[in-house]
Amino acid sequence: MVDQVAKLPKKTGFIRQFVDHPASVGETYFGHMKFAGWFASKLLLAGGAALVHAVIPPLFEHTAGNQVRALFHTIEDREQSPN
Repeated sequence: MVDQVAKLPKKTGFIRQFVDHPASVGETYFGHMKFAGWFASKLLLAGGAALVHAVIPPLFEHTAGNQVRALFHTIEDREQSPN
């Protein structure tokens, strides 16, 4: 993947980051978009559970915390796995 980035024409600034950042984590632009979208949806659901819990404490007592921990482990595993 990184070799493909090296073959691209030299670009600077913000536009170059559209390719550089996903490549730095071993992904294509669209692969990174898919993962980031999935991750965001999980965070939104956890936030919704936390909001409901704030209003009605007996509901979703551990949902947000469990989800955040699971997402943390997902990120940790991705950072430790070879690209």
